[in-house]
Amino acid sequence: MIEDAKVKGGWVLLQNCHLSLSWMPRLEMIVEGFNKTIHQEFRLWLTSMPSESFPVSTLQNSVKMTLEPPQGLRSNLLRTFDLLDNKMLNDCKKPREYKMLLLGFAFFHAIVQDRRKFGPIGWNIPYAFTFEDFDVCQKQLKLFLDEYDMIPFKVLNYLGAEINYGGRVTDDKDVRLIKSILARYIAPGIVEDNYKFSKSGLYYSVVANT
Repeated sequence: MIEDAKVKGGWVLLQNCHLSLSWMPRLEMIVEGFNKTIHQEFRLWLTSMPSESFPVSTLQNSVKMTLEPPQGLRSNLLRTFDLLDNKMLNDCKKPREYKMLLLGFAFFHAIVQDRRKFGPIGWNIPYAFTFEDFDVCQKQLKLFLDEYDMIPFKVLNYLGAEINYGGRVTDDKDVRLIKSILARYIAPGIVEDNYKFSKSGLYYSVVANT
């Protein structure tokens, strides 16, 4: 595809390069082989999580854009809900419970990301939590609410804290921590008005309009 696009002036996107580290030396050779004979409209896009194995010369010869999570709980929550629309928020057989539990997952997502700025006080090991982790939790939440009469809080906590987000958590203390954090937000009380997310009472759930 790259060779074809170089001639015709097409665009090529290689996603998640950090998952193909063994191919990175080949990518480096391809990029170093670019010269003035390639089509002026040709573009090669690369996406990757931070990786020490990513070719330095490729980075140096590229225009770089970085996407980092917003700072602070409020900004993080706003960004999460900016990516959702009314159709998706109401696309559930239990829209009220769905919205309130989704707020719990969104708050959890903001917490685990914001803790990273505190270094080892936040997490013993820095983890690259992403919106895709939240997205999987959202889809599973809808599935369970549509399929079951009772809300399976235990299952939602297990999938969220030990599979979706916890799948990359390796430190045993961090495993205990992430399970404790999610259990605070995905709990039976969240479907009630004014369920307190913290002892201060500053953060709490609200009754969702259906």
